[in-house]
Amino acid sequence: MEPTDLRIALFSGNYNYVRDGANQALNRLVGYLLKRGAKVRIYSPVVDSPAFPATGEMVDVPSFSIPTRKEYRVPSRFEGRPREDLEAFAPNVIHVASPDIVAHRAVTWARAHGVPVVASVHTRFETYMQYYRLQWLEPVIRAILRRFYHRCDAIVAPAESTAAILRAQRMARDISLWTRGVDRDQFNPERRSMEWRRARGIGDDDLLIVFLGRVVMEKGLDIFAAAMGELGRRGVEHKVLVIGEGPARTAFARDLPDAIFTGQLTGDDLAQAVASGDVLLNPSVTEAFGNVTLEAMACGLPVVAASASGTTNLVRHGETGMLVPPKDVAAYADALEAYARDPELRARHGAAGLDYARTMDWDRINDAVLQVYLRVVGKRKRS
Repeated sequence: MEPTDLRIALFSGNYNYVRDGANQALNRLVGYLLKRGAKVRIYSPVVDSPAFPATGEMVDVPSFSIPTRKEYRVPSRFEGRPREDLEAFAPNVIHVASPDIVAHRAVTWARAHGVPVVASVHTRFETYMQYYRLQWLEPVIRAILRRFYHRCDAIVAPAESTAAILRAQRMARDISLWTRGVDRDQFNPERRSMEWRRARGIGDDDLLIVFLGRVVMEKGLDIFAAAMGELGRRGVEHKVLVIGEGPARTAFARDLPDAIFTGQLTGDDLAQAVASGDVLLNPSVTEAFGNVTLEAMACGLPVVAASASGTTNLVRHGETGMLVPPKDVAAYADALEAYARDPELRARHGAAGLDYARTMDWDRINDAVLQVYLRVVGKRKRS
């Protein structure tokens, strides 16, 4: 079987209406599949003002917004146009990118029609509960996810550490890796600008600690703010740059009154801001991969991060950055203080991270998913 024989139906709860690492990876994947001659149809909510243009042909799936997170939408209905279009498209493989209502229905359709299903894991949904005081729901979420993934033919995970957790949780047996690449034309150390820093009151010798990503509680905002407070108590001079936007911005700004908030940046503006920092702090434990970590490494920044799934496959402790027990505020402060006191250590770890980022080629990475499609389709034909 050749790539040109594939007809792929991709179901995604968020393909392009909010900009994050997961849906940008999906768009890159679709671009690669189309380049290889595969036919792809995307089933996802469509909005009037998406965050960026979609790659490929989309079919609108009815959806509703989450009351507490209005920027996100939940696909709600498979029957009607989505199902009719799917049956007319006649896919020979279905890819589900989020375990929502419509994805469950799509898996049911696929099983009834003998079509194999590949699921991709982009985040650890069950870990979100701790940030909203709903820890008691974690076993329920895991049970729902286990049932969902057991009905799929294969899973692709973005990091070996994430795959190991999925195996330990008995989510699936057939798990392959679909890591993430980085656009090195966009993210690179040459983007660093001392003029950009000075225009924002950041001195050439100031240690600029960067937060990069959606400003939401599940990114570990409380730990980030607490670590900054600890640095202040120790008398470690530093400044904070928050790159991103989200519903928790007001609270985060209250906890970091002296921080510089850029809001959401894209393209060259984003790359320049990241490269103009000195160290990335990423305390999130919800990452399945950590795209922002790789982007910072591509800019030559060392990374201080939670020792959690996804990040542990990017950050080599004592080589490209420092890994810290997830909620150990003092340990985060220790790592940041070490970089503040030793610019040579900062430069050495940043250079090692840059070397690693140079190995992350998007086409090679996306080909791994293509090979999974071909394998499951071939296996289903032989059975």
